[in-house]
Amino acid sequence: MHANIEIDGVSFDFIDVPAVVGEALVRMPYIHRILLENVLRTAGGDAARAKAAMMGWLKTGSSDAEIPFLPNRVLMHDTTCGPALVDIAGMRSCLAEAGGDPARLNPVVPVDVSTDHSVAVDAFGEPFALKHNMKREYERNAERYSFMKWGTNTLTGFRVHPPGTGIMHTLNLERLATIATSHRQGGRLWAIPDTLIGTDSHTPMINGIGVLAWGVGGLEAESVFFGMPVTLRVPDVVGVRLTGALKKGVLATDLALLVTHLLRQIDLQDKFVEFHGPGVSNLTAGDRAVVANMAPEFGANSGYFPIDRQSIDYLLRTGRGEGHARFVERYAKRAGLWFDPSTDPCYTSTLALDLGSVEPSLAGPRRPQDRIAVSETRLAIRGMKKRCDKSTKQGAPNDGAVAIAAITSCTNTSDPRLLVAAGLLARKARAWGLRPAPWVKTSLAPGSPTAERYLARAGLLEDLEALGFGIVGYGCTSCIGNSGSLTEPIAEAMTERGILPVAVLSGNRNFPGRVHPQLEAAFLAPPPMVVAFALAGTVALDILRDPIGTSADGTAVTLSMLWPDACEIDATLLAASDANDFSLAYDAAEASRTWKELPAPGTTLFPWDEGSTYIRRPPFASFGEGIRLGTYEAHPILVLGDDITTDHISPAGAIPANGAAGRHLIERGEDPKNLNVFSSRRGNWEVMVRGLFTNKTVGNLLATGIAPGSTVYAGSEKVLPLWDAAQRYKAEGKSVVLVAGERYGMGSSRDWAAKGVALLGVRAVLASSFERIHRSNLIGMGILPLRFPPNVKPQTLELRANDLLAIHADIDMVSPRCEIPVTVKRANEPSMTFNTSAAIETNAEIEILRAGGILSLILKRCHAEVPQSR
Repeated sequence: MHANIEIDGVSFDFIDVPAVVGEALVRMPYIHRILLENVLRTAGGDAARAKAAMMGWLKTGSSDAEIPFLPNRVLMHDTTCGPALVDIAGMRSCLAEAGGDPARLNPVVPVDVSTDHSVAVDAFGEPFALKHNMKREYERNAERYSFMKWGTNTLTGFRVHPPGTGIMHTLNLERLATIATSHRQGGRLWAIPDTLIGTDSHTPMINGIGVLAWGVGGLEAESVFFGMPVTLRVPDVVGVRLTGALKKGVLATDLALLVTHLLRQIDLQDKFVEFHGPGVSNLTAGDRAVVANMAPEFGANSGYFPIDRQSIDYLLRTGRGEGHARFVERYAKRAGLWFDPSTDPCYTSTLALDLGSVEPSLAGPRRPQDRIAVSETRLAIRGMKKRCDKSTKQGAPNDGAVAIAAITSCTNTSDPRLLVAAGLLARKARAWGLRPAPWVKTSLAPGSPTAERYLARAGLLEDLEALGFGIVGYGCTSCIGNSGSLTEPIAEAMTERGILPVAVLSGNRNFPGRVHPQLEAAFLAPPPMVVAFALAGTVALDILRDPIGTSADGTAVTLSMLWPDACEIDATLLAASDANDFSLAYDAAEASRTWKELPAPGTTLFPWDEGSTYIRRPPFASFGEGIRLGTYEAHPILVLGDDITTDHISPAGAIPANGAAGRHLIERGEDPKNLNVFSSRRGNWEVMVRGLFTNKTVGNLLATGIAPGSTVYAGSEKVLPLWDAAQRYKAEGKSVVLVAGERYGMGSSRDWAAKGVALLGVRAVLASSFERIHRSNLIGMGILPLRFPPNVKPQTLELRANDLLAIHADIDMVSPRCEIPVTVKRANEPSMTFNTSAAIETNAEIEILRAGGILSLILKRCHAEVPQSR
């Protein structure tokens, strides 16, 4: 099962997958090879059974058998780290109160945390913008950051990378990921693949260089912290066979948007995607990372590109050193993990794509899978316009005005080629004397501090700054909704004339209200196209043909006069690149004096402050109040339509002073003008629960005209805030359920979308379909996810608050994918019964439900057993 390899004079043991599977290797997806290596090395007595299950998959193309997966490490960002740390602090307090040793709750795998989700675009277009935004970030989040530092002081192997070190996925690509590494276990030095899970849905970005990883909820990550494996069925793998090469003028973003559009038409729930075929070799690591980043947008666990020469070149370009690159290549080739473009492994299904067929495109105005031609933005917003043409005003923003133009997000800023392309377009526009329209809020927020170095070396940073695209921060900013205030001209035009403004960003999501709570339309675009639309000032044009500006001498300037040539991009990038930049830039960011001087507790138990409005001990970090399974009748507390995202469920943007969460904070002495964003308050359950479903586009189908964040209370027909209604249902001993349509829980991996629903007392969520991570998070909170049969929809049920749903889910009858009968009971009407399907994938998930949730399970195990070790 294992063999030995010597690399540069060092002897390593490794799992010899080629010897284990023999001739079947060429038919095995690369994802399965990595999973098999992991199982054989870590599963102990279960290894033989798991191997048999994976080999059986090759014969049938599917399997219900379960395998354990133990990743090497965990990656988090600050707004998932905060809730996880609050859970750990709460569990430690609970364990101590029960007479246990709280120090036993300690991670057994390394955990890296980036601090990237909080920086906001308060200042922009000015030389001081970066410094100002960083200062405001610390002012707003000092207490929360101090809490994160408590984690580094008391938890083993827990490392926080301070503000300014970039977006977690770029940090992972450029600094943390090794592709292959060594690990000492059982007295042996093992060569192993680099694997991880991350508490962000875009974790698969690292698949672009051959590292297998996927996103999970914070709750699932917490279980891995404490030695519990991720249990999954032997995964189905969809192959995307690539041929040809991208045409000149086509960028990685165009490919990513096309792949997202195509794959969203396939049911990829709980499936992995792997790219293969000769076209893979024609994509750079940067190209691949952009595509892999969009895995959650196309609905899969992964977007995996196997290890090959491009992976090794990327290690060298990012300063990982020739010795390590040589180790990775030797190991990958010997272990059967090196990509062979001539083979066609066995896949569940296969999609073919000729890279030469990819055309420039955008996505929008509401979903990342809604791909459109670059020239069709005017048509795309036509149905969204609020007023007729008489609402227009000469020289002012009108319908389609670009309110935000943001080069943001790990998706595109992690590929230096795309940032260089944006800089070259800015240079040419500057030469023509063009400037963005005065109402456009422009920003550049790279995923890496390295970007400043190569852009400056190429002379492009100055060009970008001249057009208002100066660096505003190293974090997610507008992509996560931290866009700051809109410009006065836009705000005035919205108030006085009701215009429909839009955002254009190089991000990965454009759900209504995601980029900014006042913006319902947004287009995803490559960085140079973001600059182009900023110059035009509107999307109500054909960007390919219409002038986007006028020079001083009256020349009408079109996009074709500005778009950089592929050879120009590559030559500029080559001249500007320096492999030493990466370690130097990250070392400088890690050495933040402000971070080092931030005080933090060092005690095993966190000292809770009853006056804090950021960190509150959560009620669910306990031994549990009982399980939610059973046979019961429940009122629907919410009935929702399709495409309800985790942004709709639990917002991340600014906390409005006039909302329930804002009023709660103001009552506790907070400044109404400085309430921060929801993502920074995730350590305070009392705030978060009051923000649930308050997105203005959320409609509760229980009745017409219900304000977001409210519901109709059964028996009284009164409309109450959700939290008030939930408290009343609980006091009266009544159960509640939530009903939703297709793709419930799509979007970010935020566990608060499940934690909040659990605090409402919801026992089950009935939906037409679930997004994978949110489904897992619901189970992690002890909530049973149920899929409607195809002939039942929330809209057709026409549920009202007084209706009852009788659910038969006794603890002993629930099993993976079993049928659960549900009966709808209405006064003076015949009942209606149908069978739902339990959206449960593994027996491990059954165990979590029976424990009342993952936190309760962890606590019970820790209190009763000797800690597990790796």
